[in-house]
Amino acid sequence: MHPVLQGGSVPPASNSRMPPLPHEPAGFYNDHSATVDIPLESTKDLSKKERELQAKEAELNKRERELKRREEAASRAGIVIEKKNWPPFMPIIHHDISNEIPIHLQRMQYLAFSSLLGLTACLFWNIIATAAAWIKGGGVMIWLLAVIYFISGVPGAYVLWTESALKFGWFFLFYAIHILFCVWSAVAPPFPFKGKSLTGILPAIDVIGNNVIVGIFYFIGFGLFCLESLLSIIVIRKTYSEINYSGLVELQQVYMYFRGSGKAAEMRREAARGAMRNAF
Repeated sequence: MHPVLQGGSVPPASNSRMPPLPHEPAGFYNDHSATVDIPLESTKDLSKKERELQAKEAELNKRERELKRREEAASRAGIVIEKKNWPPFMPIIHHDISNEIPIHLQRMQYLAFSSLLGLTACLFWNIIATAAAWIKGGGVMIWLLAVIYFISGVPGAYVLWTESALKFGWFFLFYAIHILFCVWSAVAPPFPFKGKSLTGILPAIDVIGNNVIVGIFYFIGFGLFCLESLLSIIVIRKTYSEINYSGLVELQQVYMYFRGSGKAAEMRREAARGAMRNAF
């Protein structure tokens, strides 16, 4: 223990002094003269991008106003514009049977729409089957013809069935041609269509002797064409019976919803004119 000096004070230790800290330069913590360099190029780029975004926003607003103006003009003219909503992954047509078709006609409409989808399935499978036959040495021509059947048959049926709804006699004619084509395809004689470009029963029997897998493909196509023929016959029979039950104008309006072409308003105006003529 350290000896206590007079007055009770403890003598300072000889080695308690800390080395002095180095002196900081003047204004180290409060140097207002320090500057941060910001590249001028970055500020110019930001300004340029901001102007581009403003220009795009103005263009979008202009297009939105123009679209709204056209919709209002169409509404005043009595044109019905319906949103394309089917198929969900790539909407190309308007399809809302449950909300837009009278309840007693919905079943027939679903059958008619199914016949369009069935034709699509038949011709698409026809492409697959003929592609298999081509790979096995059947020639590329049958596959090219199958592609032509598809790209002309499906849009053709869609347009002809719906456009002919205003003149129902034309619809029956075009739909009857469709039924004949399906029946002919289910048999698939070698004329007038070339060789095995249709997956009917005759090509299936011929092909299965050479290659079983290709023959199975053709027999599946034969079954699809048979089902499509049967479904189409049911549709045309129900259509004919509904004409006597519901009236021609109402049934025409139903078929216009096949593709939402906006002619429902036209159908209503025609029906009103007809009612006025009958009243007079």
